[in-house]
Amino acid sequence: MFKAKNLFFVTYLALTALIFLTFSASFQVYISFFISNLFLLLVVIYHLFYERDYSPFISSYIVFYLLFFLLAPISQIDSFSGVGGSRLVNFFIYKENLVVYANTLIIIFNIIFICFYITLKKKILNTENTSLKETSKKYLPVILSILLIISLLGFLSSYSFIKDEFFNPNWLKSQETSKAKVLINKKFIFMIPFTGLVLCIKYIKSQKKQLVNYIIISTFFVIFFVLLFWFKNPLTEKRNALGPLYICLIFLFFPKLLNSNVKTLSFLFFSMIIVFPLTAIITHSDATLAEIYNNPLILINQMKGGGIIKAFNTLNYDAFFNFTASIDYVDKNGFSFGYQLLGGLLFFVPRSFWTSKPVSSGELVGDYLVNDFGFNFTNLSNPYVSEGFLNFGLIGVIIYPIILAYILIIMLQWIKSKNHLKRIMSFYFAMHLLFFLRGDFTNGFSYYIAPLIAVVYLPNFIEYIIKNIVKR
Repeated sequence: MFKAKNLFFVTYLALTALIFLTFSASFQVYISFFISNLFLLLVVIYHLFYERDYSPFISSYIVFYLLFFLLAPISQIDSFSGVGGSRLVNFFIYKENLVVYANTLIIIFNIIFICFYITLKKKILNTENTSLKETSKKYLPVILSILLIISLLGFLSSYSFIKDEFFNPNWLKSQETSKAKVLINKKFIFMIPFTGLVLCIKYIKSQKKQLVNYIIISTFFVIFFVLLFWFKNPLTEKRNALGPLYICLIFLFFPKLLNSNVKTLSFLFFSMIIVFPLTAIITHSDATLAEIYNNPLILINQMKGGGIIKAFNTLNYDAFFNFTASIDYVDKNGFSFGYQLLGGLLFFVPRSFWTSKPVSSGELVGDYLVNDFGFNFTNLSNPYVSEGFLNFGLIGVIIYPIILAYILIIMLQWIKSKNHLKRIMSFYFAMHLLFFLRGDFTNGFSYYIAPLIAVVYLPNFIEYIIKNIVKR
């Protein structure tokens, strides 16, 4: 294991050294990224060599920071040789002072986060969270039967919706489907087969099991697996939704592959920097399923002249410069004083009921770029650190990392818990953290809360109902 840690660390140093050896920018911009990289290097050293607890959350945090706050912006600056006044991928004007200021805020965020993470872990990690009990084996077949019925009803009711997802390019989806319906379908109903799958695996791996139940639950397992792949595949979902789910399946079936910090960090490092940029060719392809089937060379032609580095010069990796645009927006329009945060926390409140409900922060910055810089797209990312700045300025950059550190400690409690569903959803959160940190907050928050309800709280609610019926 020590050799694996050293090997990864040398690889990491080699990559970052290559990045800065080839980086062409003004002195102040170069130094701001270099100092930011040094602080991240300290986090890497702590996580690899000093952190005793298994924490896939810090692995995700490191990879996000490296990818979106170092590799991507440096690649984008290199694409126009760091000339002031040049247009960025989001049409925002490249301003050196904003880049330096953004890096300063990111460094402050990073220092506060890791300090509070280490401090809070020492104080509260050993306090077991017992708010949710494990589902009982006694009622497991009934619970699985109900989950299967809900999943099958979801399959029937959403057939036309899934068909539309299959046979249209990812960017050209039905405009008739509301955002609320998409959220309910994709993040709640379509996650229920995953809940059943987790419970089936738990029972199949248990030492004490009855033969009849084993046969029934094994059958359920196959059906849940088929339904899950029908609902969740590269033609119906984007990478930010598929990634956490499929990595969780690896964690479920082959836990030894991802049971240490160096394994998880290495996996995410190579996946996000090499594999995921290449998968964007499929998940963001303009071609339909039929066109790809009839002519597979379409995907190869889309790779020509691209490469992995070019993938970083797209809106998929716009987080850093959306942050600089947010800083510019705040300079002209002021802070929201928590109004943007409130809209994200109350994402479930319909806009028809709350007429003045704020748009998501990504859309807010997108509208700003459209109106002031002639951009043509409003559904943008807005990183977590930027959310803090948009809401409360420098105070937000100080408060938000503390909240994040506290949440990760709760997730550490969950991943150490005996509750199987809590463990898997804490790991899911670790993988989802990449999307959550990229933002915006409204989507990152709602896209975790809905699966959390489907996986952790729905089975407990069903069991509660069953027990009350039995008592009566």
